[in-house]
Amino acid sequence: MAYAKVWLACAALAAASGAHAQAQGTVWKCVEADGRAHYTNIKKETDGKQCTVVTKEVSVVSPPTPPSRSAASEKASSGFPKVDRDTQKARDDGRRRLLEDELTTEEKGLIDAKAKLAAQEAVRYGDEKNYQRVLDRLKPYQDAVERHERNIAALRKELAGLR
Repeated sequence: MAYAKVWLACAALAAASGAHAQAQGTVWKCVEADGRAHYTNIKKETDGKQCTVVTKEVSVVSPPTPPSRSAASEKASSGFPKVDRDTQKARDDGRRRLLEDELTTEEKGLIDAKAKLAAQEAVRYGDEKNYQRVLDRLKPYQDAVERHERNIAALRKELAGLR
């Protein structure tokens, strides 16, 4: 119960100070002794300092109002371009073929990347006594395998989402 009273008191103080700052509406720029700029909207903080007025008004821009549902449906029925069923089906088929071609290319790339990684894992150079050097050498090959796997997963997900 006591926490609620403290919270309400803090909220009232914040609202009052916010109302005071907005009512005042003037913002000053004061340069401190160390050269840093300090901005304030409280007149008392400018006493004895070299301050200049930055703005005397606070601009408030209200957000645009979203169009009503009736306006959106009116726009759709007022000759908004539509595509006939056959044209859309042809577009969808073309997109599916393109995605399938990309998937085939990525799968071939994955097989190639795995082969290159396996070949590099089988080799151990004489200057790689520190195992971190081996890991550093293998990292680009591992990244290539992971990239192809992510691309394949994304393409399969996109293909699954087609009608």
